[in-house]
Amino acid sequence: MLDAAATVPGVHGAYHLIDPATGNGLSVALFEDEAAVQAARRAIEKRAEEIGWNNAPHPTPVSETIYQVVRHV
Repeated sequence: MLDAAATVPGVHGAYHLIDPATGNGLSVALFEDEAAVQAARRAIEKRAEEIGWNNAPHPTPVSETIYQVVRHV
C-alpha cells in the first residue's frame, strides 16, 4: 500500500513501524497538505481493491491521529 501512496504528488514519505515482540504497528506519513492526504487515501483504497485486500479480514487501526508539522530542522 505504501507503493500506491508514493505515486501521489504531495506525499513526502511514509513508514510502517512494527514492534517485533508484540506485533503492534504504527504508521507515520508526511503530506504536503490535506489534498495530498485525501489523494493518497484514494490511491490506497484503489490499490486495495485491485489486489483483493478487502476480500479477507485484516486488523484495522485502533485510532487515527493527524498532527501538523510546526517545526522541521
